[in-house]
Amino acid sequence: AILVPPLVFEATLHIPWRQLKKDLMPVMLLAVGGTLVGTFLVGGLVAQFLSISWAAALAFGALISATDPVAVIAFFRSLGVSKRLTILVEGESLFNDGVAIVIFSLALAAGTQSEAFGLGDALLEFFIVGVGGLSVGLVMGYVVSYIILKNVDDHLIETATTVALAFGSFVVAESFGDLVGVEGLHFSGILAVVAAGLMVGNLGFQNTSPTTKLTLDNFWEFLSFVVNSLVFLLIGLEIELSQLRPNIIPIIVAVVAIILSRGLIIYAFGWIYGRFHPQNRIPLPYQHVMYWGGLRGAISLALALSIENAVFGAEVALELRVMTFGVVLFTLLFQGMTIERIIQRLQLANKPPQRVELQRRQATLFAKWAGKHELDRLQDNGILFPDIWESMSQVYDEEIMDKKEDLRTHLQDFPELEQEMYLQAREDALSAERSAIGEASRRGLISNEVHDELITELNNRVAALEIIMKNRNEHMHHLQEGEHG
Repeated sequence: AILVPPLVFEATLHIPWRQLKKDLMPVMLLAVGGTLVGTFLVGGLVAQFLSISWAAALAFGALISATDPVAVIAFFRSLGVSKRLTILVEGESLFNDGVAIVIFSLALAAGTQSEAFGLGDALLEFFIVGVGGLSVGLVMGYVVSYIILKNVDDHLIETATTVALAFGSFVVAESFGDLVGVEGLHFSGILAVVAAGLMVGNLGFQNTSPTTKLTLDNFWEFLSFVVNSLVFLLIGLEIELSQLRPNIIPIIVAVVAIILSRGLIIYAFGWIYGRFHPQNRIPLPYQHVMYWGGLRGAISLALALSIENAVFGAEVALELRVMTFGVVLFTLLFQGMTIERIIQRLQLANKPPQRVELQRRQATLFAKWAGKHELDRLQDNGILFPDIWESMSQVYDEEIMDKKEDLRTHLQDFPELEQEMYLQAREDALSAERSAIGEASRRGLISNEVHDELITELNNRVAALEIIMKNRNEHMHHLQEGEHG
C-alpha cells in the first residue's frame, strides 16, 4: 500500500481541472460505473472457469480494473492527439484507480469474514468510504495549497510538503476513525490522495513560483519512475518463470475476461452517455482508443503483491499474482505496442508535416537565441574578449535573422498555423500572468482580496480563449472529416 500513493499523486498533478470538469460526467461514469461493472464481469468469468472463491475472484476483478495509461499518454503527446481524448483517458484512470482499490479492500474484507458477502452493505460502505476519502483529500489539499504553498517561498520546503501531503492524506483517511474516536470508521486513502493531488496541481501550482513548479514536476516524475520500477522488481522477485507455465490457463482466462469486459464498458457506457448528452458525446474513434488503450500496470501489480496468503490461502494468492502479471505483460506488450498504429489508422494524430516543420523552425530559432544570450553573458562577465564576442555575435545575429525569415515564410505558406501560434502564445501568456499574481500575493504585494479578484478576472479571460480554441478545433475537425469523406 505504501507504493500506491506516490503513483496516484504524481498522476493528478498534471490534470487541469478546467478541462477535466468539462468531461467529468463521462469520466466518473466510466470510473465508477465502469469499474463496478468490470469488477463483477471479470470476477464472474474468473470464478466460473477457475476454482476460486467469489471473494478472491472479485478481488482480482477489482485490482485488474485499475488502468495505467502511462505509455498511451506518451504516444498521445508525441502524435498530437486532442486534449479531450487525453483528459478522458487520464481522468478515467485517475478515478478508477481509487474506486478499484476501494472495491479491492471490500473484497479482501469479505475474504477474511465468515459471514456472507452482503452486496447492499458493501455498496453503502463503498459510498461512505469514497465520499469520505475525497472530502479528506480536498480539505488537506486546500490547506497545503492555499496556506503553505502560497506563503512559503522555498522549493525544498514546498516539495517536502507535497510528499507529506501525499502520504499524510492517505494515512489520515485510512485511520480517520482512530483520529476522531469512532471505532471501525475509515475512508479511502487513495481517493484522498486523488483529491489532494488535484488541489495541488491546480490551486497549489497557481501559488508557486516557476522554479518551485519545475522542481515539483521533476521530483514527482522521478519518484513515480522509481516506484514503478520498484513494483516491477518486486513482482519479478515474487514470481518465477517456472510458475507461468502451470498457470497459463488462468492467465488466458484473465486476459479474455478483461478484453471482453473493457469492450462492453467503453462502448455501452459511451452509447448511454451519448444518448443523454448528444452535444458532448464521445466520438466512436475516441472509444476505440479508450478500449484498446486500457493498459494495466504498477497499480494492479502493487495490489496483487499486497494480498496476504492468510486471506485466500497461499495457493490462490500466488495464482492471483501470476494472473495479474500475465495480464499486465499482455497489455503492455501487445496492446501497448499496437496502440500507436491504431491512433494513426483512426486519423487521430494531429501532427501534419507543416506543424512538425513549424516546431523544428521554432526550436532552431530558440536555440540560436539561447546561444546569443550565452555569448552576451560571457562578454558581460569579462570572460570573452570583445573582439571574439563581436565576431561570434555577428554570426549569431545573421543566423537569427535567417531563421526568423524562414519562420515567417512558413507561416505565410500555412496561415492557419499563425492563428494557432497566436492562440497558444496567448494561453501561455495568461498562464504566466496567473503565476505572477500568485507570486505577488505570496510576497505580500497584494492582499488576498485583490489576489482573488485578479485570478477571477484572469480565469474569465482564459475561459473565453478556450471557447475560441475549442470552436477553431471543431471547425478544423469538420474540415478534416470532409476531406476524408
